[in-house]
Amino acid sequence: MAGIYIHIPFCKTRCIYCDFYSTTRSELKRSYIRALCTELKERREYLEGEPIKTIYLGGGTPSQLAPEDFEEIFRTIREVYGMEHAEEITLEANPDDLTEAYATMLRSFPFDRISMGIQTFDDPTLRLLNRRHDARQALEAVEHCRQAGFRNISIDLIYGLPGETDKRWLHDLQQAVALGVEHISAYHLTYEEGTRIHEMLQSHRIREVDEESSVRFFTTLMDTLGAAGYEHYEISNFCKPGLHSRHNTSYWQGIPYLGCGPSAHSYNRKEREWNVASLEAYIRSVESGERLHETEPLDPNTRYNEYVMTGLRTRQGISPEEVERTFGTARSQYCTHAATPYLKSGSLKLEEGRLRLTRQGIFVSDGIISDLMFIE
Repeated sequence: MAGIYIHIPFCKTRCIYCDFYSTTRSELKRSYIRALCTELKERREYLEGEPIKTIYLGGGTPSQLAPEDFEEIFRTIREVYGMEHAEEITLEANPDDLTEAYATMLRSFPFDRISMGIQTFDDPTLRLLNRRHDARQALEAVEHCRQAGFRNISIDLIYGLPGETDKRWLHDLQQAVALGVEHISAYHLTYEEGTRIHEMLQSHRIREVDEESSVRFFTTLMDTLGAAGYEHYEISNFCKPGLHSRHNTSYWQGIPYLGCGPSAHSYNRKEREWNVASLEAYIRSVESGERLHETEPLDPNTRYNEYVMTGLRTRQGISPEEVERTFGTARSQYCTHAATPYLKSGSLKLEEGRLRLTRQGIFVSDGIISDLMFIE
């Protein structure tokens, strides 16, 4: 099985924290859709005939597309790859785009999951972040999706935002729980170089939250969502039983996927590949028949390290037996040796033949993962 990721780079405005590739040049939308469908056709051999299990439209803001855009994309995927095995088809969306009419229109397509970027229910913070919606629109967007028939809704939240308090973060979580959404992704704010919020931090217009507060916010996240019945299946992801993100889980499990569009990444177990991060250059190169992209062959050490890095972030963990079988004795012995101190300290546990982070270990997961990585 395999997945398809489609990057939709268009945004009405740029959020001050986002470092994903995006553009406000909506006049290029039709040219882009044509180039995207051309890439989908030309790369039909990349997945070597693997049935398509998941499809994910991310961005950018995929909810900026019109019905005719979705029609062309899905017609191409059906013709080239087939969709009879698809188990999950996700659209990322901004709350202000999800009007009653737009949500109803989406149900005429194969989407069965909506991933909504809410980030916070605090209106002053939303304005600071340059988000286009307010808290009321976020609540209405979830209701519109429910009325349209969507039964798998995910929302994104960010914590550690400027001025974050325990009270505000708890309110965000309580509001998310009250909505009854099936999936919640919660990420700590990172100040990525080149973003406006990083510039604001550097010029001392805002302050970063301290480490003690960050730990407290994360504890509140786990406790609140756990008490509400959400499963903590990946460090930043929580779901109602059985409703994990199948597409994102495939990334963590090393399942091949094709990524199309500017800056989109692909993986086929042997190498990673990514397209040029420029809409104009992407369109020109696809139209000329010489798609601009880079490729990174994956040597055994890189593949092992990625297995550790992604696997340990999940509730599934990693299997020493699988390490031995897939990556060889030297890496298996290294993994076991590096894990031993953490097993003794209670940060890792060996359960059903798999190494998993404990609750204690989640707080120091970066260090554990780093120590288990293999460097010759």
